[in-house]
Amino acid sequence: MEAFVGTGVALITPFKEDLSIDTDALVNLVNDQIANGIEYLVVLGTTGESASLNPEEKELVKETVKKANNGRLPMVLGIGGNNTAAVVEELKSARLEGFDAILSVSPYYNKPTQEGIFRHFKAVAEASPLPVIVYNVPGRTASNILPETINRMARELDNIIGVKEAAGDMVQAMKLISLVPEDFMVISGDDMITLPMTLAGGKGVISVIGQGLPKEFSEMVRLGLQAEVAEAYKLHYRLAPSIELIFAEGNPSGIKSLLAHKGMIQNHLRLPLVEASEALQDRIGDFLKRF
Repeated sequence: MEAFVGTGVALITPFKEDLSIDTDALVNLVNDQIANGIEYLVVLGTTGESASLNPEEKELVKETVKKANNGRLPMVLGIGGNNTAAVVEELKSARLEGFDAILSVSPYYNKPTQEGIFRHFKAVAEASPLPVIVYNVPGRTASNILPETINRMARELDNIIGVKEAAGDMVQAMKLISLVPEDFMVISGDDMITLPMTLAGGKGVISVIGQGLPKEFSEMVRLGLQAEVAEAYKLHYRLAPSIELIFAEGNPSGIKSLLAHKGMIQNHLRLPLVEASEALQDRIGDFLKRF
């Protein structure tokens, strides 16, 4: 799937002061991503605070992004959860026009075995009318999808086309890349190791910092895909401090602070998430001035 090689961005959901969705800011954000070289958009992922949106709000976000994008970039929609039957039902009933793939997180909280994870994704793959990208993020799910399990999915489940690998473990990422078929996409879900993963044979990233610094980050990934190692690492080391900053107090509080400093959104999150501390916001502002 060439559409998902390069930099995808996990879009935030901007809120107004009353915590309603700021659709104008969302439209501007989409246009900014497109203008600055991002390859595809990811809608209603963790970064979009999807866990805090009701079904009507999710539809509003989907429609707003779809209209703003107007077919210019491929789009991926987050649909996942820890109740397999509910995920299957949502996939069968969701309005998916305009979207090109599904990003589906590994079941959290329940802590299934590797066999349970495989069977969950088998059910998801069979129910989904769109290709599926598996999302492995042990820091949020409390279970790690092992490279052997992803490889099994890659070879047995036709509708699963890739994995967003966010274990933050370079050794695991390399093992994964070495096991899966060549046309199966291993996509970084960790901004800090995006470049080494890409150079090791990965297909790019679904990024958080990418929406804050889209031009530089997407260029770094393109250089990595072309094996322009020295040039790519120059950009990596320029960008690295921003990645540490935006994740210092969790996601999306950091990236929302950075986007607010850029004047693109108001800095509001829904509980249980809160804005970054004033000290961190100041450090993010200082970084941007230097950058």
